[in-house]
Amino acid sequence: MSADITGALPHHREVLVEGRRVRVFDGYLPNAAEYVAELAKMPFTRTEVARPETAGYKHWVSELRIEALLRQPIMALTHRAVKGFAAPGTAYRPYRAYTNVAGYGDMLFTHVDCLPGQGELTALWYLCDRWDLEWGGETMFFDAQGDAVCAVTPRPGRLVVFDGDIVHVGRPPNRICYVPRYTFAIKLERMAAA
Repeated sequence: MSADITGALPHHREVLVEGRRVRVFDGYLPNAAEYVAELAKMPFTRTEVARPETAGYKHWVSELRIEALLRQPIMALTHRAVKGFAAPGTAYRPYRAYTNVAGYGDMLFTHVDCLPGQGELTALWYLCDRWDLEWGGETMFFDAQGDAVCAVTPRPGRLVVFDGDIVHVGRPPNRICYVPRYTFAIKLERMAAA
């Protein structure tokens, strides 16, 4: 799959959740439909859990080896977004990459992607060729009181980069949605200063 990784950064917007950033990029991945076609062929296992106490409710996941991720154009795009997100002189490297798929009736729970203060980032790609507002499937971000602060709607090729210690959840699609909700997550750790 190819992607244009040159030129200016695409349009983005930013929301703060208790001082931590959620940045939404549109126009980064114009060939999202190519990814969807490939994802339809991938093996998914129902092994992923949000938190230890929700282990009885597993959801679908397909892991991607980091060595394979580093050869993908989507990683170069992710690095560009993260570079614009991170503080000057801060570098990140991926340590996990996987695709989740959710459909109507799946149960997804709130969670964090790292412990507070670890400084990790999550890059979340929405891989769909189309998405209707009525289908649901938003990613919700919450404050410490459990109030929703931000909802990000799936859109073809949309990227969301956020601090991994923000409580969030991907909501499953609504009953009228007959396509899978694919999200590709790249977990990034801060590299030690040289």
